[in-house]
Amino acid sequence: MEYLKICEVAKKWGLSERGVQALCAQGKIEGATRFGRSWMIPKEASKPIDRRTRAGKIRENADMPLPRKTPFLYMTDLYHTPGTADRVGESLSYNHEAQVLFEAEVAYSRGEIDKVYESANYLLGKHSGFYAVLSAGMLLAMCAVWKGDINMWRRAKIHISEAPAKNDYDRDTMQLAISAVDIMLYNVESFPKWFQTGCFEPIHKDAYPAAKVYYAKFLYAVAYSVATGALKLPGAEGLYVMTSVPYTLEPMICWANEKGTVMSEIYLRLTCAAVYHNCGNDAQAIRHIDRALALALPDKFYGVLAEYCRALDSLMEKRLSLIDEEVWKRVKALYKVYNEGWSKLSGTVRGKTILTTLSEKEREVAKLAAFGMSNQEIADNLHISLSVVKQSIRIVSEKSGLSRGDFAAIL
Repeated sequence: MEYLKICEVAKKWGLSERGVQALCAQGKIEGATRFGRSWMIPKEASKPIDRRTRAGKIRENADMPLPRKTPFLYMTDLYHTPGTADRVGESLSYNHEAQVLFEAEVAYSRGEIDKVYESANYLLGKHSGFYAVLSAGMLLAMCAVWKGDINMWRRAKIHISEAPAKNDYDRDTMQLAISAVDIMLYNVESFPKWFQTGCFEPIHKDAYPAAKVYYAKFLYAVAYSVATGALKLPGAEGLYVMTSVPYTLEPMICWANEKGTVMSEIYLRLTCAAVYHNCGNDAQAIRHIDRALALALPDKFYGVLAEYCRALDSLMEKRLSLIDEEVWKRVKALYKVYNEGWSKLSGTVRGKTILTTLSEKEREVAKLAAFGMSNQEIADNLHISLSVVKQSIRIVSEKSGLSRGDFAAIL
């Protein structure tokens, strides 16, 4: 990247050197870096808006930059204390676009999908800035998952690909956004190579909390595909890859906790819990579920909890019903909507029929059978009798018309 000196930027923008120095010190010039007592400014940096002038106010209202450069504001440190989501939204009233976006993301976390849909379309129709368009496109895709709408899904991906990227940071973030949409259906093929290695340097650091969440989902999806035989990796089969995933996720969780990025911590903990649960380590899974519930319930993030019911099987019910039976009923109702929508969309995209008629126990047994476990191993893992396992296998085969070796196709 090419840099300019303070004097060069001052001349270019028609400002005093002292004024440019002040803008650098206030963090208003993106990419400005201090070397000793001097500032170096990227050649492509834009002149900050002067809000004191009439022209500046008009320009600001037309394209007001978001307070963080990331497709998801609610995963950043803007929201750092459980129970304050609504207050954070109110505090963004100075930036209408940011407020609409943040409140839409909070609405998604609560399972208020119709509100999310309206906000996403509003931002897309308003010709918003790059990150707002990415966010709106991703939110639209998330609505498509809940509604099982393939046309909405495709439209969302088109909006993301047409976001007004201005530089390599933007283009790499756009590529990651498309992949983040695909991972909702466990598709890991579109992630860029740099991301697959856990490198986030091509994107802005404000996007790191969200990147960590999607990297965790990427690792889980890869491990799940290997366990079911859908993905072949040299020297790896069954749950071998799954058992190694917590070694990456646990440090990420500590990082999210330290940075105060509440939403990313919730997602990371629930993903890690799903990994432990699939590996038969429910004690560790429960540790993360309980902590995630402590973070999510103060703001009524029932939609996020519903999203993970599928991966956590009966564990979510067991832990949440201990805290509040009525809340569990609300989460369960949201999960029914989410599961039907996800199954319909996933089946359409992948050309398969995802069964929604399986009971919780039948689906759990079918999943472990897809992982290659024997009947006895399934019984030991789920703490049920061998006869219950055999009966569940038989029922799943009758409902799907498939043998146990093909169960992965309907899950």
